[in-house]
Amino acid sequence: MRIKMHLCTFIVLFLQLLFWTAARSCARHCGEKLNTCSCHATCESLKDCCADYRHFCLDIEPHSGSLLGGTDFKILNATFEPNITLTCRFSSEILTEGYVDESGAGHCISPLLYESGWIPFEVSTDGLNYDRSGKWLSVHHSKLGPAYKIILGNATQWQYYGTPGVGGDLKMTWISSLIKAERVNVELWGYSETGEAYSSDWEAEWKYLYSVGRDVPNTGVFSFTPQIADNPFSLWDLGSMRISPSTKPDGARDVNALWSEEHAVAWHLEEAFRKDSAGWALKKCLLWDKEEKSMPDFLTEITDCPCTLAQARADTGRFHTDYGCDIEAGSLCVYHPGAVHCVRAIQGSPEYGAGQQCCYDSTGAQVLTRDSIGGSTPDRGHDWGDPPYKKPPRVPGFSHWKYDVISFYYCCLWSHNCEYYFTHRPSSDCRTYQPPRAAAVLGDPHFITFDGVTFTFNGKGEYTLVHSPAFQLSVQGRTEPMRFENGSSALATRLCSVAMKEKDSDIIEVRLADTADQLQVFMNQQELLFSEQKWIDLKGVFVFSPKPSNVTVMFPSGAGLEVRTSAGVMTLTVLLPHDLQNHTFGLLGTMNDNPQDDLTSSDGTIIPSNSSAQDIFSYCAGWAITNETSLFTYDTNHLLNEYYYAPKHDPSFIPNFSMTEDPEDPLVEATLRLCSGDGADFCKYDALSMRSLKQGNATLRAYRSHTDTQTALEPVQSCGWLSPPNHGQKEGTLYLEGATVSFSCNRGYGLFGSQNRTCQADGTWSGQDTHCVAENTLAIVLGSVGAVLALVVMVIAIIVYSKKQKKEAMKHDQKVTYQQNASHL
Repeated sequence: MRIKMHLCTFIVLFLQLLFWTAARSCARHCGEKLNTCSCHATCESLKDCCADYRHFCLDIEPHSGSLLGGTDFKILNATFEPNITLTCRFSSEILTEGYVDESGAGHCISPLLYESGWIPFEVSTDGLNYDRSGKWLSVHHSKLGPAYKIILGNATQWQYYGTPGVGGDLKMTWISSLIKAERVNVELWGYSETGEAYSSDWEAEWKYLYSVGRDVPNTGVFSFTPQIADNPFSLWDLGSMRISPSTKPDGARDVNALWSEEHAVAWHLEEAFRKDSAGWALKKCLLWDKEEKSMPDFLTEITDCPCTLAQARADTGRFHTDYGCDIEAGSLCVYHPGAVHCVRAIQGSPEYGAGQQCCYDSTGAQVLTRDSIGGSTPDRGHDWGDPPYKKPPRVPGFSHWKYDVISFYYCCLWSHNCEYYFTHRPSSDCRTYQPPRAAAVLGDPHFITFDGVTFTFNGKGEYTLVHSPAFQLSVQGRTEPMRFENGSSALATRLCSVAMKEKDSDIIEVRLADTADQLQVFMNQQELLFSEQKWIDLKGVFVFSPKPSNVTVMFPSGAGLEVRTSAGVMTLTVLLPHDLQNHTFGLLGTMNDNPQDDLTSSDGTIIPSNSSAQDIFSYCAGWAITNETSLFTYDTNHLLNEYYYAPKHDPSFIPNFSMTEDPEDPLVEATLRLCSGDGADFCKYDALSMRSLKQGNATLRAYRSHTDTQTALEPVQSCGWLSPPNHGQKEGTLYLEGATVSFSCNRGYGLFGSQNRTCQADGTWSGQDTHCVAENTLAIVLGSVGAVLALVVMVIAIIVYSKKQKKEAMKHDQKVTYQQNASHL
């Protein structure tokens, strides 16, 4: 009996030990906060991680790579037994082989995917239990840096091979250390999309075709003389080259590999292409034309382009630089001659996931396909893909090539039949484009609402900047006291963090980093790194950070937030599309073109915009958030104590409500010289309150940058495209208010209608439609018109003469009758 009791006690203690141990392990608990320790991303800064946090919640290097797969990434801060076999599982379904290197570090190989963004993965040491987890960033192949893919030596030669005058050997290069093998195979893979368009069986496929080199030295250089491929391989006209270890079978999937850019595989096409490339391409163009006619029309649902280059570059919530034609990179616009910059609509169209492209010339005017082969074109497949990706025509990059790029080769580059292409891909003009509205927070801090009201609020806390229940958009700001150069606190604050979310998107927070003039970005309370990629696709949001001081966040509604830092201060610009008109409230006001109600409190009370600084301070304090509504990350004891456990608006912090320009102050004269023109009041306040001309100048520059954005986004009236007359020409390709288009006719033709037409403020063209009529035809017409006019004049003269005669006769009759009556008297 006693033995049984001891046994029972042992079992209970053993089970408690197992439970206690499990409760302190991060196996299968990454992202959670346990009772005794944490497996959450904030645990390292809060110093409460479970002991095995890094062993099960994986950190990797590199953390990103091509969606085509093949990247060998290393698991950091964890060691494995050398004789085990690692299995890596992506998205809970795609398995790839891992391995343990001689140092005990684990490695995984990223798989071929048809989507971009963060992909969850798990690792198993026994093929059964996947208790370690992490995230892999799958990147659009064209957005990947050149060091991480095969470089085709002469892209034009590769894609025009077999057309007149183009031949020779083809060369490729790569960084050999990225392939863990001494010898490699060089393969061609083809891309296709099969099944009924826009149906559930429409599928994307990458397929191994054949090898152009086997067991070649991994020197980073390979050349070959292309041969016409056998059927059916020669029918594939879109593909990529792949380098993989020669120890792997031909076409083995999800192995260590490098890929080239997708390209038109002209170099292996059938004999008919080499004999008559233009004729072959025309047949393909006509087949594409027929296919397009059978597919749904996506043009009616894509957004219109901005009217000017300035608008296109300022509307960062809805449009982003097209890397194939970037003014910041020298305007190497291969597919758009005559353009200096192009942008793409960030979001795909609502039903079909289609894309929009807008290109502009050196004058800032839109380039249209009806005027130039370099005009911008809409896309059936958005170049950057469209969530949820994976299936046509939403596969990043490759759907676009399948439906919009290879067809351009057929109709325009390999033959001269662009009229077919531009029939289905005409440029959109800007007649329905509505620029977004901009609001800003800058300096220490000053607010500019969407309707243009300005005020200063130096409270300390966390506040609602913008909230839109209709669009489920929330933007919150955190402020903190500023410090003088000697480290003491000032009676002024600065915006130090902005958190945001739309619907069920990932939560994004951008905050001032400890390093001067740098920003930190958090996604769902975990730091987001931009050391490898500048653009990251997330759930319901895109984030772009070209440098550590600049971050742009873009939501599906078209809302865009730009966060910048300079001189130790954060500047926030919020851009909202017209759809949010009458659907916003918060410190940045009610966007409804009525400045009078911008200072509307959370309970609906409106205070005048000319209220005292103290009254505005009290009004702003009422927009403090709660812990329940907070989107912020509290990953340090300082943030917990100052913002989470403390009041959301600190009533003990009372700022300077105004600054006196004391003539005895040696800083005043320099401040007055610096702070002039628009933004002078904000500049003077910041310079004097912080005793820093640098601070004042930073505020002034931020203010003027905001006014420049507002100027760029001013509405522009468009009258729409004007066609040249048949047998004539037009001069002028600008179709905005005030622009004039002139017309002329070919020799032998006369101009009929208006020679010059001007775009008017009401969106209509002045004058009459212009036509060119053959001069002999014109003479006949004019002669006929003259004869008709002469005949009409004669008829009118006869009628007038007849009426006159009749009138005279009537007068005579009346006189005679009178005389006869008189004789009877």
